[in-house]
Amino acid sequence: MKLGIFLGYIFKKSIKKGKHVDYKKIAKINEFIVTNDTISNLITLIRNADMAKKETVLIPATKITESIVKILLREGFIKNVRKHKKNNNNFLILSLRFYRKKGTYRTILKRISRPSFRIYSKYQRIPRILGGIGIVILSTSRGIITDREARLQRIGGEILCYIW
Repeated sequence: MKLGIFLGYIFKKSIKKGKHVDYKKIAKINEFIVTNDTISNLITLIRNADMAKKETVLIPATKITESIVKILLREGFIKNVRKHKKNNNNFLILSLRFYRKKGTYRTILKRISRPSFRIYSKYQRIPRILGGIGIVILSTSRGIITDREARLQRIGGEILCYIW
């Protein structure tokens, strides 16, 4: 059964009985949704957890998401990463940066290159985000790296996202 039809079934069933929608069921279903664009899924999950002031977020583990999360950890945008296996599915548990006095540390993530619209750049034309404070994550022939590493290695690639 397709997910949209199943979610529609849950909503119709709960509305007919006069009950509220059980969002816990939908959250359980949401853990196993397979998306074609794992990078957008990663960015959206981190952004939503940040806006909801969550300290941790559960992300499906793939090679691409693991390499992006390593960059985020190295650059200091997230605090900690743990691997977790649940029902033969691998997940990453990210601990977001959180300040008790000020609240959450706002991390802005923006997806640039999408599956329908790819954006490539030479190393000379890689943009600098906020004068070098933010980072650009690139997919190159040597793996997924930051803009600084790409300029040092003098290679260009596909611009995946901006983070500041």
